[in-house]
Amino acid sequence: MVSILGQLTEKSWLPNASADDENTVPSMAKEKVGLRVFLASVTVLFTLIAISYTGRMTLPDWRSVPYPGLLWVNTVILILSSVALQWARTAARDDRIRNVKTGLLVGGALSLVFLLGQFWVSLQLADLGYFAASNPANAFFYMITGVHAVHLTGGLVAWIRTSLRVWRGSDAARVALSVELCSIYWHFLLVVWLVLFVMMVTTEFEGVAWF
Repeated sequence: MVSILGQLTEKSWLPNASADDENTVPSMAKEKVGLRVFLASVTVLFTLIAISYTGRMTLPDWRSVPYPGLLWVNTVILILSSVALQWARTAARDDRIRNVKTGLLVGGALSLVFLLGQFWVSLQLADLGYFAASNPANAFFYMITGVHAVHLTGGLVAWIRTSLRVWRGSDAARVALSVELCSIYWHFLLVVWLVLFVMMVTTEFEGVAWF
């Protein structure tokens, strides 16, 4: 009697999920959803910084800092880093593990160069006497570049873990999701930096370019 009732109440139009589906598909979805939630929170953070920046610069004590030309070089480097990780993402999708290794290596190396370049810009500004405590414009510049650098450094942790899996012999299919998440994160940080960089260049920075 129980079995008959079970057959009558069974929703045959719904697909039956196997144990593998329950363990595999949701885990992949959770990682992507988790990244999207994190990116949404970071977007809010940088939006608040941009709003505060544009509001604070209207006050009379704001003094523009010299235009750091090296930021253009750093921006190009970050673009190339994002391109390299996209190449690794495409290679992982096409099961070309050698190109995945190359893309990850180039993307990570360029990211490190970008961080070093940003640090060098800060040192040059400090040598010129533009310290964070001396003017609100200086403080905002260091905060914007610093917060962005911290998020990129956090991304490098995921990049290291993914790279280690690749160099330890994982095939392209096993690392495809990790490479995809890394590339999405890099694209996001690139867009964030471009928006902030354009905002600073068009609204605040003055002086000759220097390196």
